[in-house]
Amino acid sequence: MTDPKPRSGADLGRTLADFSVPSEPGNERLAMETVAETAKNLGFSGENLERLKTAVAEATMNAMEHGNHYRPELPVELQVLATDQDLLVRITDRGSGPPPKEDADAPDLEAKLEGIQTPRGWGLFLIKSMVDEMNITGDEGHHTVELVVHLGAEGGK
Repeated sequence: MTDPKPRSGADLGRTLADFSVPSEPGNERLAMETVAETAKNLGFSGENLERLKTAVAEATMNAMEHGNHYRPELPVELQVLATDQDLLVRITDRGSGPPPKEDADAPDLEAKLEGIQTPRGWGLFLIKSMVDEMNITGDEGHHTVELVVHLGAEGGK
């Protein structure tokens, strides 16, 4: 797997899992469960684990759909890393062009219901609300969404 751009100034930590899934609907569940099993070993449970699973599944679905256009021969690559302070999950697709904007406006429920906004577009908003930090990077051949959950007494957000 190519090494996505790490967080600036961050200790790269230790790799706990490094795997890929084909870009086919349903494989987000495999990615989610694999990350969840790894996170359980760090003490994640309950609501914190469910929030992480939701973020991983949504980010993986986005990578399969928007980055790889559901082409099974283009895998979504996932890395799970741990530092002393954080659990990091990197989800990388083979998308081209600029990466999505992580600071896009929050979806407006009323505007969506009235048809002013598309009913889609909740993904990044949802992901960002499930983790402590979300970083998006990209280059001419890859997009990476990095999910960060701070470790500590609460095991995350």
